[in-house]
Amino acid sequence: MKIISWNVNGIRAILKKNLIEFLEVQNPDILCIQETKAHEEQLTKKFLSYGDWYKYFFSAQKKGYSGVATFTKIKPIEVLNGFNIDKFDSEGRVLITEFNEFSLFNIYFPNGKSKKERLEYKMEFYNYLLDYLKEYKKKQKNIIICGDVNTAHTEIDLARPKENSKVSGFLPIEREWIDKLLESGFVDFFRKFNKNPNNYTWWDYKTRARERNVGWRIDYFFVSKDFEKNIKNAYILPEIMGSDHCPIVLEIK
Repeated sequence: MKIISWNVNGIRAILKKNLIEFLEVQNPDILCIQETKAHEEQLTKKFLSYGDWYKYFFSAQKKGYSGVATFTKIKPIEVLNGFNIDKFDSEGRVLITEFNEFSLFNIYFPNGKSKKERLEYKMEFYNYLLDYLKEYKKKQKNIIICGDVNTAHTEIDLARPKENSKVSGFLPIEREWIDKLLESGFVDFFRKFNKNPNNYTWWDYKTRARERNVGWRIDYFFVSKDFEKNIKNAYILPEIMGSDHCPIVLEIK
């Protein structure tokens, strides 16, 4: 089974570029999209009927903002939208698909760069997720979390760590949260298979950073240790254009 996660920076924009071609070449069993920036009714019927996918959307109340979507060839047992917490769910950030073998959390984590209040919101979201996962594990121990986490974990995960040490996305408090997530029983599977530098998933458009590979690795697959034996590989696809992020892949035995 192949699961792909991709922050597309607008699903309507990526549809005009290379999304369909990408799906036909990669042929994932499950595709998790973040930052859809659209409601389902804003998409064409042609796309909504495309392929043998079950398509699930959880959009922000505000149009043109945030939002997640999961396309799966395997019908889920259950689909959960959000945490039932309005201040988080109004931004359409969490879509959970439950299968027999595992549960998949497709998450677009908040960005804390714009102002102090958004950093506080981001940390509140982070900490609530930890509590939620602790309870969720009581019913399902096999959990996969994927998405745009909006934080680089260690210095190897961004091109310029010193220059960004006081910037949201690489603050100690944000990085420590990833430590806590891993300590709670999750594994960053890209780093399980690849410990090399210069592997990034996001590049700033404005500075044309992708041309110079001045990037950040802020998109992840975190998998619970209980499911670790089922993971075959995890890698990124930096050659895939169309967004300021590139897709990431998890292969399951």
